[in-house]
Amino acid sequence: MVISRVPSCRPRLMEVWAVIYDPGLFPDDHSSMNVLFNSSTRRVSPASSDSIVGKMPVVHLSDGYSLATPGLDPPIAYNISHDNGLVVMAFAPGTHNPPAFSIGIDVMKVRIPGRDTVASFVNSVGDQLTPLEYRSLFAGISQDETLRRFFWIWTMKEAYTKALGLGLGFDFRRVEYDIEANVVRVDNQVPGGWRFSKFVVNIEEDVYEGVVAEYLGGLETEIVHESAARDWSITYDAVEFVEKAIHDLRQE
Repeated sequence: MVISRVPSCRPRLMEVWAVIYDPGLFPDDHSSMNVLFNSSTRRVSPASSDSIVGKMPVVHLSDGYSLATPGLDPPIAYNISHDNGLVVMAFAPGTHNPPAFSIGIDVMKVRIPGRDTVASFVNSVGDQLTPLEYRSLFAGISQDETLRRFFWIWTMKEAYTKALGLGLGFDFRRVEYDIEANVVRVDNQVPGGWRFSKFVVNIEEDVYEGVVAEYLGGLETEIVHESAARDWSITYDAVEFVEKAIHDLRQE
């Protein structure tokens, strides 16, 4: 098994779109992107909104499973995640392992929910962490670093299991992110043929951490550091995103 911690020469066909929006304007559920798109198109062009939306080459948007577009060869595999004021979508040619096509993305805002302390928050999901992961969160580091490490570990687990098409149906303790060694293990073995791309999105004072997991085949496993160049990721304001989508669809 080859473990790479630097960018490899393997081609990158995956892209990520990140859309920043005001969550107060939309329901807090797993259809935020659908609501965002449909509501915005109706505001811009009520008469043509149905025909515009009808041209979107997607089945529906899901936060839990990878999906693909029908009628395209190869299909476009994609996966959605959202938290608070950010929606992200990873997409790539669907060439491996249908129907999930082995691509998954997860993003989370780096924060303590409610009034929990860092320790109580981590302990509330401690049964989903391996002993090594748990120790790495309390290794004489600051609380801020504990939070950052926790969300890297959690989004790594989420992205990988979503890429399998299983999401929360997969025992998270089987997936271990050794954050100090920067190694992902599944059932104590490094899974071959995967690329894990870490990314950060800053929205004013808020920080979001995310991971894309994609199966590329072969033996090499690569973890792309969050500080690496990201020509594969574009961040949009919600209004900008919808306006661009409408413009592009009208050109078809």
